[in-house]
Amino acid sequence: MQARELFGDFWFNGGPVFIGDLRGRIALLDFFDYACTASLRSLPYMLDWYTKYSPAGLAVVGIHTPKFQFGTDVERVQEAIERLGIPYPVMMDNAQLAWAMYGNRFWPTKQLIDKDGFIRCQNVGEGGYISFERTLQGLLYEASPLEELPDLTVPLRETDRPGAVCYRATPEILAGYLRGSIGNVEGIAPESVVEYADPSLYIDGRMYFHGAWLNERECFRWQGGAKDPGYVMVRYSGIEANLVLAPAGKEKSEVIIRQDDLPLTAANAGRDVSISESSESVVVVDGPRLYNVVRNAEFGNHLLRIQPLKTGTAVYSLTGITAVIPELFGSN
Repeated sequence: MQARELFGDFWFNGGPVFIGDLRGRIALLDFFDYACTASLRSLPYMLDWYTKYSPAGLAVVGIHTPKFQFGTDVERVQEAIERLGIPYPVMMDNAQLAWAMYGNRFWPTKQLIDKDGFIRCQNVGEGGYISFERTLQGLLYEASPLEELPDLTVPLRETDRPGAVCYRATPEILAGYLRGSIGNVEGIAPESVVEYADPSLYIDGRMYFHGAWLNERECFRWQGGAKDPGYVMVRYSGIEANLVLAPAGKEKSEVIIRQDDLPLTAANAGRDVSISESSESVVVVDGPRLYNVVRNAEFGNHLLRIQPLKTGTAVYSLTGITAVIPELFGSN
């Protein structure tokens, strides 16, 4: 298929980049979202390929297609690009026009375009990095046969190795009345505040709320106060857990995280969790983005409690992270 031209809302790190101007070069397009777990887990490979293959003529372009409305904000995307250390041009695709023209359905999606402007390879989601890089090298060799290319990138995680057999982690669980999965019997009332009661019985793949929560399109926003605590209960499977959270307005919010009815510790707290003087595990929500809240030593099934401390704090989604199933050796 012929690669389509890129017309976005805004460009970062230079640009615009026109596909027609890249004839004779190989182009790598990365459709991603800064609040997407899979996008962020694949980003180290993108940065590595950019560093290794740009001298050989590879053109890398990031295309930020937002999963959530807050991802359409220029300042927020700019801050995310700087925080993540993305050096190549990035286009904002707020209306998902480029996303649709390239036939994408999942985040992230990578497209390889050959020297003649045709799409030659697509990589969807996580994994397949070695085979994708081999195709990338083959296209670079077609464009410049005398160019000496570096070695393939060593898999950065055990789960990325070819043939790795992994556990089934909990896929992304979304809140909000458009795509959300709620387990409470009170159900959903669009753009209304609902007083939820914790049922104390939970199944995987659902969020369970307690307290007063405003049902918005993409999130549930806590509307209670200090005397009316609210929280979310989610049962998940994974070695890690990521949450997409947003503060109340522009001020920071704090969210208490507990796993299996216990505070997190230095042994299992995620990168975005700090332990308070009272031994409580807290996430400081400084903006709408993804937060790594749990990093367990082993894969397992756990019950997570998410308790905001400030009215207006929003919960968007939870994603579990997989792990390799250890090899089993028989004994005689």
